[in-house]
Amino acid sequence: MSCKSTKVAPSVDFDHSCSDSVEYLTLNFGPFETVHRWRRLPPCDEFVGARRSKHTVVAYRDAIYVFGGDNGKNMLNDLLRFDVKDCSWCRAFTTGTPPAPRYHHSAVVYGSSMFVFGGYTGDIYSNSNLKNKNDLFEYKFATGQWTEWKVEGSLPVARSAHGATVYNDKLWIFAGYDGNARLNDMWTISLQDRDHACWEEIDQSGEIPPSCCNFPVAVCRDKMFVFSGQSGAKITNNLFQFEFKGHMWTRIPTEHLLRGSPPPPQRRYGHTMVAFDRHLYVFGGAADNTLPNELHCYDVDSQTWEVIHPSMDSEMPSGRLFHAAAVIQDAMYIFGGTVDNNVRSGEMYRFQFSCYPKCTLHEDYGKLWENRQFCDVEFILGEREERVLGHIAIVTARCQWLRKKILQAWDRQRQTKQESSEESDDGAAGGQRDIPAGHRSGTRTQPLLEVAIREAEAQPFEVLMQFLYTDKIQYPRRGHVQDVLLIMDVYKLALSFKLSRLEQLCVQYIEASVDLQNVLSVCENANKLQLDQLKEHCLNFVVKESHFNQVIMTKEFEHLSTPLIVEIVRRKQQPPPRLYSDQPVDIGTSLVQDMKAYLEGGGLEFCDIILLLDGHPRPAHKAILAARSSYFEAMFRSFMPEDGQVNISIGEMVPSKQAFESMLRYIYYGDVNMPPEDSLYLFAAPYYYGFSNNRLQAYCKQNLEMNVTVENVLQILEAADKTQALDMKKHCLHIIVHQFIKVSKLPNLRSLSQLLLLDIIESLASHISDKQCAEMGSDI
Repeated sequence: MSCKSTKVAPSVDFDHSCSDSVEYLTLNFGPFETVHRWRRLPPCDEFVGARRSKHTVVAYRDAIYVFGGDNGKNMLNDLLRFDVKDCSWCRAFTTGTPPAPRYHHSAVVYGSSMFVFGGYTGDIYSNSNLKNKNDLFEYKFATGQWTEWKVEGSLPVARSAHGATVYNDKLWIFAGYDGNARLNDMWTISLQDRDHACWEEIDQSGEIPPSCCNFPVAVCRDKMFVFSGQSGAKITNNLFQFEFKGHMWTRIPTEHLLRGSPPPPQRRYGHTMVAFDRHLYVFGGAADNTLPNELHCYDVDSQTWEVIHPSMDSEMPSGRLFHAAAVIQDAMYIFGGTVDNNVRSGEMYRFQFSCYPKCTLHEDYGKLWENRQFCDVEFILGEREERVLGHIAIVTARCQWLRKKILQAWDRQRQTKQESSEESDDGAAGGQRDIPAGHRSGTRTQPLLEVAIREAEAQPFEVLMQFLYTDKIQYPRRGHVQDVLLIMDVYKLALSFKLSRLEQLCVQYIEASVDLQNVLSVCENANKLQLDQLKEHCLNFVVKESHFNQVIMTKEFEHLSTPLIVEIVRRKQQPPPRLYSDQPVDIGTSLVQDMKAYLEGGGLEFCDIILLLDGHPRPAHKAILAARSSYFEAMFRSFMPEDGQVNISIGEMVPSKQAFESMLRYIYYGDVNMPPEDSLYLFAAPYYYGFSNNRLQAYCKQNLEMNVTVENVLQILEAADKTQALDMKKHCLHIIVHQFIKVSKLPNLRSLSQLLLLDIIESLASHISDKQCAEMGSDI
């Protein structure tokens, strides 16, 4: 997302809990908050509550509740309330006995109550009575009543700096610090019935995170996520996810993040992480003796990280650690923390999320590959002549080597057809296959173009094809040597086909998958395939001090080829000098970049459909249109016009040429940037053309609501009139009337239709008051 200032309405018109909501959006016209804007809200006054860190915050209705922490001298147990509508602070009403003063505890909301568990208590000023706790308190928001839950049976070990969340009516506690060691155990307790509640330790499985403390947890898509934290010498920036149903942990790999793409945040502790829509947002913490203040965003669907660029008018919080964060509606609130020089903060900041449905470009093309619908090329592979179907448009957009092969096959087929035509009286080329590319189309089923590729076997070639359609390949399963060997075959093809991006992806996957069990198999295969970079990685892995003895004692080492054994022994005795290269790595072009170039002229010779806009032809590609639009998919499957030409409209309205090009950019490569007047034409396009979700409409909505200006109001008025968007037309007339002196000087005013000029005159007349009419009459 660029740092361009875009805005959202505080009351949204579609369900943010589901990215792919297909509810029809409606326009509204303010007030708005700028997307990705940080705002500094009133700080907490000392007479209400102390500045603090190591506290907790929770969100309940329209308020933030702050509990506990320390002010640098003493532990606290006061409860503060911040009203997000009034932006006002007060002490929350409480009755009963509150938890003892503490910090590094946890707090969650369940129903109409807040639950506080554990933490560190005692007198930090005198350094006495310091201990961890495992008590559980409930605070009822409605009555202000504090109550301690007395639970029978086994209890979690007392701890602080742990993670806590609520899921499926239960409180879940993970890891933390018990005063002597870091933990990685997990406990849960039902919050539905206090009288029968008991703690239960969870039997975790999978890639369990190392023992750690001072980390955040967040729940998104029915999974709990843990990012970084203090875990001794092993501190990493790993992201782990926990499946509540199977109690299974998984480390989320980062090997698919190519060099040049945004990396995960640095390892850190004392940071916050919150979930909103399909994203996790990480802020602050201590990262290798620095206090960064970038906001990192992780997309759970695409498994990618990005740094969020704040809006131009943001009031950024400084870096901090041991602050706390919570989400209310579509905004994140951050309070307190330790800033520079160990100073406690009493600041409150608000960050405005953006929430657009996800881009389905890669998924849509992936489904086209899986379904094999509208295929127009058949690759004949290897000695066994196995056959794999594909789409000329996608393949020629992504791979120049295969593009050349397809053009050569096309030329051979033309020549064969021409020779057959000369020999035949009726010009028929009986039984010969025809090329599906070019500007020729029709309803009859076109024969497939056959392309022979002797140097490729079917299985690695199919993985390569999956990459061409999705920019992704399947990550090798842990412990499956065959998966790694398959990726090596794919890597060999990527080198032959000059697919730099796939090369890098394969190398990163293979290097990350090499372990003590498979290193010799991988090394031998790399030697056989002459993949020197991977062979070098394996040799260095084997001769590592901590690996060498284990590797040479295996059965696989006994069966290794003699030249490789000699090479390993020599490498151990005399390691070669390390060579460092400052040459930039070519990571190739992405799916988005390739499809953009294809639309802009790179795919012209492979067009197989003509789109007619007001009688003007625009060549395009059936497979791409069908992959992205259910309207085109149904048409090409069942109602393909005889002449291969399709008239373009959105309902009964024909969009402008500029708006139509904006729609093609969205279809081909997911672009959503367009002038506001295009947005009005395309506002209904997602429903008419059957796009996978309403992402385009959400961007059109935001573009229209925030970018109607004096300079473009007349163009948008014309578009609103043409599309019968009455609310927008009324909004434009309102701007014209109130800014008429400026609007009257615009050259476009003279080119408006007579009917629109009459609309403006009527709006001006109804705006003029009776008093103004009387004054004008007295001047006559």
